[in-house]
Amino acid sequence: MNITEYRALAHEGSDWSEAFQTAVRTLTEQGGGELLVPPGRYFTGPIRLESHITLRIQNGAQLVFHADESKFPLVTMQDRGKTAQVHQACIYACGAENITVTGDGILDGQGSYWWQRFKKGALSYPRPRLICFDHCRHIKIEGVALLNSPSWTVHPLCCQDVTIQGITIHNPWDSPNTDGINPDSCQDVKITDCTVDVGDDCITLKAGTELSDNPPPCERIIITGCHLLHGHGGIVLGSETSGSIRNIVVSNCIFHETDRGIRLKTRRGRGGTVEGLQVFNLIMDQVMCPFVFNMYYFCGPGGKADHVRSKLPMPVDETTPALRDVSISGVSVKRCSACAGFFYGLSEQPVEGITLRDIRVEMDKDAPGDTPAMMDDCPRMAGEGFFLRNATNVRFVNTAVFHLQGALLNADESVSYQME
Repeated sequence: MNITEYRALAHEGSDWSEAFQTAVRTLTEQGGGELLVPPGRYFTGPIRLESHITLRIQNGAQLVFHADESKFPLVTMQDRGKTAQVHQACIYACGAENITVTGDGILDGQGSYWWQRFKKGALSYPRPRLICFDHCRHIKIEGVALLNSPSWTVHPLCCQDVTIQGITIHNPWDSPNTDGINPDSCQDVKITDCTVDVGDDCITLKAGTELSDNPPPCERIIITGCHLLHGHGGIVLGSETSGSIRNIVVSNCIFHETDRGIRLKTRRGRGGTVEGLQVFNLIMDQVMCPFVFNMYYFCGPGGKADHVRSKLPMPVDETTPALRDVSISGVSVKRCSACAGFFYGLSEQPVEGITLRDIRVEMDKDAPGDTPAMMDDCPRMAGEGFFLRNATNVRFVNTAVFHLQGALLNADESVSYQME
């Protein structure tokens, strides 16, 4: 089916919303099929897909989503860990299966409208994602270019069997909360050969917060062959960790001018365990800090509460997050500005079992330095080595840092480590 068959519903080309809705409804009644979008510029409101539908956006086709919040109905879904009403995503499905979004065309979310209203506090409800699949199975997103997302760009939420391959994401560096790809409480996800250039974290794995109702884990995730640019973090775990994040493989990626490379962020109250993280064959250039594991992350509601900020030991219970079983190998870092690594576990629950093998970090001798982690009392660093607190069974194997302005390792009595 070709969307131009419904040109009569497109209001002289100014609004294709009714045309897309009618086409999807017709395909659904037929049991599914392909909706082809040929070259051209299509202004539209959000498009809700259903099971067994392929949306194919051809080279030269551009879907431009309206810069008008009244065009975006509200849906109820998990938003940053809690159930809320949110403006429907530009491309959306809920409780569906066997959906594909593919082609060499462009989806433009016209995000500047949303970013400006967000900064002014003029929105009554959270901004739409560019693509969101909620509680879906067998999802593919391939080839498309995604520009100017209103908020998070690709958000699979509580989905199973997700493939994201060969897509390009570009949001301006100063656009608020425009994460690239955020699998959220998903299982069996492959993210391959993608380019992600955004105003927040590039690829982030999430698993609900203390406000979520029994969130599923985010697990069995493969990320490979990706190019990550300008984000606050390249590949990030958290800060939503309540359902646990585990069995993750990251390989063969390039990070360029991301603030941080591999980043974990969580805090007391979140709970959950992050474990089984295997990382190898990475190149990083002009990063502030290549490895950050921060269990005192303070952003968001409640992040500066006394029990979160305190460096004194607290009782360990189901709300205490844990990080363990991390292996990082074969990483080359050039022009690093702040420090080679920042590992800060909880006083009552240290990060445990981290191995760094065959790591080479070259510090930028002229860098002004920066603060590697978003936590209270985080020191500003410039050209420093590895900073460790509350960490046990940490191994450095064939790890070298060049052009240091301080010691290779800054660790106190809360740390146990081996240099090999």
